[in-house]
Amino acid sequence: MAFTFTFIQLFAWGVYLIAPLLGFFLLIVLSLGLIVGRIEGWSRFDALYWAFITAFTVGYGDMRPLKRWSRVLSVVIALHGILLTGLLVAVTVQTSTKAFEMHIDPAELKRIEQQLR
Repeated sequence: MAFTFTFIQLFAWGVYLIAPLLGFFLLIVLSLGLIVGRIEGWSRFDALYWAFITAFTVGYGDMRPLKRWSRVLSVVIALHGILLTGLLVAVTVQTSTKAFEMHIDPAELKRIEQQLR
């Protein structure tokens, strides 16, 4: 249980530190999604729904831009979504690595590593 609390604490701290970047990427996704929605004539809800489905690379295909500029902006949204999720994955990996280092005895790790060889 101590490992879990350490992980959560370190993860929260990591997200806090990258919050300005996360906010920036979310702002880009929101803004561009609304622009695409206006170009395509979608409601705000539909535009934001589509933007987040595109940014997180889910791509249900129920909505898709038809105009050239909308398609260009959809690529920009997807790239920013990849950066956004990549940052969260990087923080998660670093946090779990640090938590393991704090809670696992290095001698025990070496013993386990030797058994796996």
